[in-house]
Amino acid sequence: MDRRETAALLAYIGRLDPRTIRTDQGEARDQLAQWHELLGDVPMATPHGWDARVAARQHIRTSPYQILPADVVRPWESYRRDRLARHSDPTPSVDPDDQAAWTAELVGTRRAVAAGTAQPSQARAITSGRDGIDPRLEARLREIGSCIPPAARAALAPYRPARAAREAAVAQGLPDALSVRCGWCLAQPGEPCRRRRIGPDDGVRGTAPRATPHPGRLDLAAAQQAQQNEQAQQPAMA
Repeated sequence: MDRRETAALLAYIGRLDPRTIRTDQGEARDQLAQWHELLGDVPMATPHGWDARVAARQHIRTSPYQILPADVVRPWESYRRDRLARHSDPTPSVDPDDQAAWTAELVGTRRAVAAGTAQPSQARAITSGRDGIDPRLEARLREIGSCIPPAARAALAPYRPARAAREAAVAQGLPDALSVRCGWCLAQPGEPCRRRRIGPDDGVRGTAPRATPHPGRLDLAAAQQAQQNEQAQQPAMA
């Protein structure tokens, strides 16, 4: 803020807290010089939520101590940090081979966000949270069947055997064992079954995931699938 804005801020503060008013002309001049020196890089207000008068009023409302320039600077720094924390650098519009221009645009955008003259740019998500999957993404998934290409899925199979076995069973029309809770190892739906690691003293030392589900879990999934098929074949009740 410039000297005129600093003087306006001091006048506003004086109306709320008369203790800050300086009646002597020399003291008033020194006070204005001090506040302007310390608040020179703090704007009076920005288009996106910052107002030095609000910060000053909040301090006077909540603190019994006379306001100092630091009591305005601290909220301003918090405002800057919060905005930068919510900002994700957008892709610059300049030629990426021009490193100087690329860096200058990134720095300029960050400074505008920190100064409150531009809104933070947040990374776009492929899903919309509570509203479900984006319709375009949902249509694309229906078209290709999966968000993982078949080649990538095959390459990942050795590293996630339980998932690969589940996908193979579903592709063959077999019941999905992981859709039910295992009564043997108590694995929850969606989690692979686990086998116990027995130590030399016959005590359980831990568990490890199994590549295949326990037989009882397969039987339970098959019974549940048969029941669902039977209910689907029954005529709807009027």
